[in-house]
Amino acid sequence: MSQVWNFSAGPAALPPPVLERAQRELLDWNGSGASVMEQSHRGKRFIAMAERVEADLRELLAIPADYAVLFLQGGATQHFAQIPMNLAGEGDSADYVVNGHWGAKAAGEAAPYVRVNVAASSQADNYLRLPPRESWQLDPRAAYVHYTPNETIHGVEYHDVPVVGDVPLVADMSSNILSEPLDVSRFGLIYAGAQKNIGPSGLVLMIVRRDLLERSSRPMARIFRYAEHAAAASMLNTPNTWGWYLAGLTFEWLKEQGGVAAMGERNRAKAEKLYAAIDGSGGYYRNPVDPAARSRMNVPFTLHDSALDADFLKESEAAGLMALKGHKALGGMRASLYNAVPLAAVDALVAFMGDFARRHG
Repeated sequence: MSQVWNFSAGPAALPPPVLERAQRELLDWNGSGASVMEQSHRGKRFIAMAERVEADLRELLAIPADYAVLFLQGGATQHFAQIPMNLAGEGDSADYVVNGHWGAKAAGEAAPYVRVNVAASSQADNYLRLPPRESWQLDPRAAYVHYTPNETIHGVEYHDVPVVGDVPLVADMSSNILSEPLDVSRFGLIYAGAQKNIGPSGLVLMIVRRDLLERSSRPMARIFRYAEHAAAASMLNTPNTWGWYLAGLTFEWLKEQGGVAAMGERNRAKAEKLYAAIDGSGGYYRNPVDPAARSRMNVPFTLHDSALDADFLKESEAAGLMALKGHKALGGMRASLYNAVPLAAVDALVAFMGDFARRHG
């Protein structure tokens, strides 16, 4: 098979060594004679693996002891609703900072369970920049402040952690977790769908300060209550065993690569190279995002003539550059540069972009 570089926004590329190891262990995991998907989640082998996976994640992100780590089912969208159920009481309000599609969706899904205050929004700017900090209307009595550090569709990213006082900060890090060092202690709750930088879809990773687990007294089924999942070590119900296993292989791979500090440097280099190609194309390619807010993970771009889009996508796919079609809300192109996408993939994309511009004028 010829080399294919995967720029999908999610489900996204996984590290080849992770996939190769999973392939080798598919029929006989850990000497058991069966795959990990066929193991009891309450068996000694799986429990030992689960404990090791959590320990590796704690090491990678230096997670303090007073934070619980949960491996849950569903996707981030499910937790748009479940977070206010757990962190807010009846009649409470919560602040939402909206700088893209997913932040807006999170606020909308929370509305049945909490009084949503959109404390800041860049919708008027078509989500091409971040809401200026001086415009944020935060309520010191809010149950929490929610924001999306990286927006995959519009390609905007916060490059620091906002200061929100004593109110717990909640972050949807589905698309940028493990992409650089992170001070977990700045947050009340971090959650992330796995399918970008962690593993396959269907798994949600959550890091939550333990004192927040008992915050909500509202009636709800046990399966929706994070405190119950924490008490059961994420095994209140049968977990996504395959996703948990692959996340563990990814964490091991990250440690072998030098951890999140090394990944941060690589991700910065990849993004800088692609943005330089776009900005240096003389207007042939364009990225409309405020340079101060440009995402390292998701780089949307357009051609100077949209009539060439179909040719670009057809030829790029033939050249082994996969999943460059932009989101339907914006059109154009988008290259997602998650941890598993190597610099060689960006080199190949940049070379193709230059060649395409020369051939199509």
